[in-house]
Amino acid sequence: MNQYIQPEYEVIRDENRCIACRVCERQCANLVHSYDADTGKMKADSSLCVNCHRCVCVCPTHALKIVKSDDTYKINSNWSNDTINEVYRQANSGGVLLSSMGNPKEYPVFWDKMLINASQVTNPPIDPLREPMETKLWLGKRTAEIKRDKSGKLINTLAPQLELKIPIMFSAMSYGSISYNAHESLARAAQELGIYYNTGEGGLHKDFYKYGKNTIVQVASGRFGVYKDYLDAAAAIEIKMGQGAKPGIGGHLPGAKISADVSETRMIPQGVDAISPAPHHDIYSIEDLRQLVYSLKEATDYKKPVIVKIAAVHNCAAIASGIARSGADVIAIDGYRGGTGAAPTRIRDNVGIPIELALAQVDERLREEGIRDEVSIVVGGSIRSSADLVKAIALGADACYIGTAALLALGCHLCRTCQAGKCNWGIATQRPDLVKRLNPDVGYKRLVNLVTAWNHELQEIMGGMGINSVEALRGNRLMLRGIGLTDTELSVLGIKYAGQSM
Repeated sequence: MNQYIQPEYEVIRDENRCIACRVCERQCANLVHSYDADTGKMKADSSLCVNCHRCVCVCPTHALKIVKSDDTYKINSNWSNDTINEVYRQANSGGVLLSSMGNPKEYPVFWDKMLINASQVTNPPIDPLREPMETKLWLGKRTAEIKRDKSGKLINTLAPQLELKIPIMFSAMSYGSISYNAHESLARAAQELGIYYNTGEGGLHKDFYKYGKNTIVQVASGRFGVYKDYLDAAAAIEIKMGQGAKPGIGGHLPGAKISADVSETRMIPQGVDAISPAPHHDIYSIEDLRQLVYSLKEATDYKKPVIVKIAAVHNCAAIASGIARSGADVIAIDGYRGGTGAAPTRIRDNVGIPIELALAQVDERLREEGIRDEVSIVVGGSIRSSADLVKAIALGADACYIGTAALLALGCHLCRTCQAGKCNWGIATQRPDLVKRLNPDVGYKRLVNLVTAWNHELQEIMGGMGINSVEALRGNRLMLRGIGLTDTELSVLGIKYAGQSM
């Protein structure tokens, strides 16, 4: 019974422009549009609309638009429309509310409250069009000392590294939560860009083993698809301890998304829910984590870096310190705005901390303990632009994961209903008729264009700062200033207020 719930969006059709071609009807997986044979006109059921904009984009006469409904309850400062609707939905179902993508609440975005320094005279800027700008970097443990043999030849004591041409990687998104064509787009783009994409916890499809040199495979609590060939195929292995959208809990992929192909890749029965437990049942301490880290290294002949991924939470600096001492090569930190295919709404919107604050604290803690070079730091959780990327590196990150930005490049319109499996853009779905809407030949080029554009902007910004390499930018907080921040926030970030001198 949904009679208490008002439609969130309203579909508006210009009858003077509509030619009843029925394209909108054929393109909408949510069955919003239908043809009325009696009147010869199209109808729309606004209650089914998720605002994916598929119909708006494909309408040949531009007859459609979708607007936020102005039909509201008698709300007040405590009870918003969304809050009331959530109560009604739970009263209808008796179930846990699920939401997709990142936290949409109006919490502060600290990237937007940091400004970047520019060079002028004494430290002149660098012209990236005429002078070399180094955006290449390596992820992994750094060597504490240089060793040579008796003849003076350098002895390589460097642990396995990941070489990135650009300090960007594609976040973990599993096959099952996103489509085959989306994965192919990410893999091909990573290969062309000289970066990496992360399989997520859904295993690696047999067709994508050929992209192994640009692939990070994940070992999560469910151990889906984990076996020797899977580990051997990758450039690096990531142990997923948590993620920003749902810290402290496991994962759930509905059985409806477990197609035959997904079943084979994940090594689970077809049509059965894939449930990741909240904890790894063999990890209850840093010592336990260390055992898994070295088990994975042993299984791959110590040839691959091991990443440990955690959610940004209150004590993540202490956790990161333990991870750095566990033998891991990279720490990945995922902030509370990180996207996902499905997360309990209450957890997504109320658990975790901003990635900006977590990053600053982790970098500071590792430096204080003299172990910053023991690990690299990769962060994610709503990195939206090259400016966010620059600020993240200046706060202490070596590189950034991007997920939502990558999906937007593929056509995602952030309708936030990924869990339904009806993605009209062919991304978060396993329906063959929908999957084919995403052409990987087009998708991977759009991803390449996005990251290439960000790289150009990264070089421009670094040039304006008088910095010619990402290594020189890493942890250089003198290049950042805060605006509209409290003294406590400035202290946590480790930056000065705008207007304060060097």
